[in-house]
Amino acid sequence: MDIKFLIISSILTSTFFLFFFVLYIPTKTLTTPITSNFFPQNPPIQTFNISNTNKTYPITFAYLISGSKGDSMKIKRLMKALYHPGNYYLIHMDHGAPKKDQRDLFEYVSNEGVFGEVGNVWIVKKSNFVTYKGPTMLSTTLHGMAILLRACQWDWFINLSASDYPLVTQDDLIQGFSGVPKDINFIHHNSHLGWKFNKRGKPIFIDPALYSKKKSEIWQVTKQRTLPTAFKLYTGSAWTMLSRSFVEYCIIGWENLPRTLLLYYTNFVSSPEGYFQTVICNSKHFKNTTANSDLHYITWDNPPKQHPKSLTLKDYKKMVSSNRPFARKFKKNDSVLDKIDREILRRNHGQFSYGGWCSSLSQSGKHRSCHGLEIENYGVLKPSLASKKLKSMLSNILSFKNFNKQQCR
Repeated sequence: MDIKFLIISSILTSTFFLFFFVLYIPTKTLTTPITSNFFPQNPPIQTFNISNTNKTYPITFAYLISGSKGDSMKIKRLMKALYHPGNYYLIHMDHGAPKKDQRDLFEYVSNEGVFGEVGNVWIVKKSNFVTYKGPTMLSTTLHGMAILLRACQWDWFINLSASDYPLVTQDDLIQGFSGVPKDINFIHHNSHLGWKFNKRGKPIFIDPALYSKKKSEIWQVTKQRTLPTAFKLYTGSAWTMLSRSFVEYCIIGWENLPRTLLLYYTNFVSSPEGYFQTVICNSKHFKNTTANSDLHYITWDNPPKQHPKSLTLKDYKKMVSSNRPFARKFKKNDSVLDKIDREILRRNHGQFSYGGWCSSLSQSGKHRSCHGLEIENYGVLKPSLASKKLKSMLSNILSFKNFNKQQCR
């Protein structure tokens, strides 16, 4: 029985390692930009050549937005709230989602004129099966990182799910981070695993999505392992804002730590909540670059504080006062999202969040709207008071007194 288990485990970890190794091989078949020919009947869209303008933005973010069955409407709304021509967006829809959901998302991205004009939105064409709590969630994140590293230049990588939503405009986010050192990694981490030592550190889990074309739940083998002595385990939030230098280290790192830990976390439950934390806190080069925050407003079930509660209008004031740039999780089209759109993002129904890049008066001349790119406004920021509040929060996190306390222990 032990020999059989070791053979199966070896095959699975080797397969996962091989999959990770090929992630960064250059290929254009992995993603489909919106200017590609999704639908032959649609003529190609003229892409706006940003390199022809001298205007630039001080900070650029690269987003990976992940969704699964039933999430296409939520992603479409999130993209309108989150979009900015100075950023980059990669969307991954779980391979197990219905074809209708995938086609709905393809059509939306392909037919949105602003996306086509700027050319900064992509969909992962060859998507992955993603199993809840399985390592396939981690492999999808690494896949997205590799694609974005090759596709464009950016300063920070942000991963969001379809259930996330911004609490600031992108102009506010860009302005708020404009003075932050670009090597800082916003990643919530903790070395005090508590119950997770026995419930996650010792058990061995197998994710069938690594080797099967049919999606099913992860399963636990009877054998357990001892806790590692070559490195220290950390845990934290799956939602991060990571510097480009650290992402490069994880994907094409000059030492073997990221790959060693990837093999270990292949059989770990909820690996996205520990992999990046363990990599960064065991790296001599990056362990002192951590701001111990995931920049999200989240309320948890109590006890046992394992699952986030859905946010509603009752949470609105606390969300705003937190000065966090993101929040989760939200139900589809909950009324609190309408309030965020109206009062924070200044976003009208079906339009983008307010920003200097699209500022224009409505036909009545009374209200400002954001429905399309004003090319002459590219590079222009029009932040609100929220950017000052965000800067204040970041200054507090990165102050000499607090920043040192937040490093890996």
